[in-house]
Amino acid sequence: MSSNTVTRADLTEAVYREIGLSRAESASLVESLIEHIISALLRGETVKLAGFGTFNLRDKRERIGRNPKTGKEVPITSRRVLVFKPSVVLKDRVDSSLKVKAQSKAQKA
Repeated sequence: MSSNTVTRADLTEAVYREIGLSRAESASLVESLIEHIISALLRGETVKLAGFGTFNLRDKRERIGRNPKTGKEVPITSRRVLVFKPSVVLKDRVDSSLKVKAQSKAQKA
């Protein structure tokens, strides 16, 4: 997990190291979890992971947009979008992590 993007393989490796399942079982667990989340969303259900956040689908109605290059009005069709709302716990952890990084940078300068 050295890159800036966490992949399925990274999650599988983390499960393998943390829980001790085989690599195949870890991969199966990660895939199963992702499939359960996708299936629930496709059924119109909200997926809430306590301490992490909430995923849900939101229907957006058709509207008029504007091409920024030409200024011409363009219709934007109605669509369904995936929305993620982080939990307060996740927000607090990210905020405190950023504060620690900012303080360490200030001390080095």
